[in-house]
Amino acid sequence: MIGSYAKALVMTTDRIPLEGETLIGRDYRGTFGGKGSDMAVQAARLGAEVSYIGVVGNDGFGNEFIQLMKDENVDISGLRVTDEAATGTGFIIKDTSAKNVIVVAPGANSLFGKEDIDRAQAMIRDCDVILAQLEIPLDTALYAMEIGRQYGKTTILNPAPAVDMTGCDLSNVDILTPNETEARVAAGIPVESSLSNEVVADILLKTGCGRIVMTLGDKGAGVFDREGSYLVEPYRIQVTDSNGAGDCFNAALASSLASGRTLEESIHYANAAAALCCTKWETVPSYHRADQVEAFIQSFHKEGL
Repeated sequence: MIGSYAKALVMTTDRIPLEGETLIGRDYRGTFGGKGSDMAVQAARLGAEVSYIGVVGNDGFGNEFIQLMKDENVDISGLRVTDEAATGTGFIIKDTSAKNVIVVAPGANSLFGKEDIDRAQAMIRDCDVILAQLEIPLDTALYAMEIGRQYGKTTILNPAPAVDMTGCDLSNVDILTPNETEARVAAGIPVESSLSNEVVADILLKTGCGRIVMTLGDKGAGVFDREGSYLVEPYRIQVTDSNGAGDCFNAALASSLASGRTLEESIHYANAAAALCCTKWETVPSYHRADQVEAFIQSFHKEGL
């Protein structure tokens, strides 16, 4: 895991506020956040052996993260603790319809550099899959993909938070995993564009990445490569909270591929894990274990769904 961590400060409102509007919120709480941290926890709960490379501040939030990783049996020998910046922090507003808005201050994550990857090359050498996201500097994430490719590992990049990647060389990325909005931002086109997902994926494939696995919410996930595309159907559930579902999907995809499943099998598995995640509130508390995901999948098969 090429990680990021941010303490999540969360509040619930009846609806998402409009620009310039002040609403009364409730249920303020502090939870674990950060895409890299979320993915590490979920992958570990699914039975993967997870190693985490990243940077946190030498502060209370950073200490909470270290304890979380120990509790989840994640190897943090590649973690650097710094006095130069505070641990990352995210502000999250959720409404009662399972929608949310999130703003993240990267903090110590912004200090995560190529030298941190170099110091942890032994961890990369010994893994099966490298998973990175973009709450860290883009150059660092891409460098991790490059080192992973040198060691012959499967490399996955989740381009979130999204940035325009049309000028990037993604030839060291085996799988790019945007959602529909992130795909359009990464392709350098307006998010409200009427271009089809196939056209958007074709633009992204020109960056050199091997294939696109695009998460489509309640439509499942689309797989796009230079040979064509196909859809992997979702597991339909009543959504309680969608926050963290994308991180869950990526972690489940990576852990499943590391276990030896095919890409399509792994996407089915990731769809199930992400659906199950949406049945509970928050991120880390909503992440299930492998036996729970397998039972969930079997229940759908028995019901013929």
